[in-house]
Amino acid sequence: MAGLKVKKSDQVVVTRGRNRGERGEIIEVMPKIRKVVVEGVNVRMRHTRPRAPGQPSGIIEFNAPLPVSNVMLVCPKCDQATRVGRSTLADGSRVRICKRCGEVIDG
Repeated sequence: MAGLKVKKSDQVVVTRGRNRGERGEIIEVMPKIRKVVVEGVNVRMRHTRPRAPGQPSGIIEFNAPLPVSNVMLVCPKCDQATRVGRSTLADGSRVRICKRCGEVIDG
């Protein structure tokens, strides 16, 4: 299984589902199940009751995970949703590149 092309704190845009077109920052990456949690996107509500003293109860909102295939990285240089490629620099380090503008995303 290939690694994911997005990292924590990347800006992404949702490409499928009821949250299509929304942007947000990745706050958690789950590579084993190939899902990401995006801040402010796919917000769900859960009705809970306190199980221990001090635990919150009532209706709690949380960000549910999305499949990584439903999000697309936003290039910080061209500010558009783009596919991600990999390239090797002269010093031997591997970096992610924007397929749209060709710029190095991290490095």
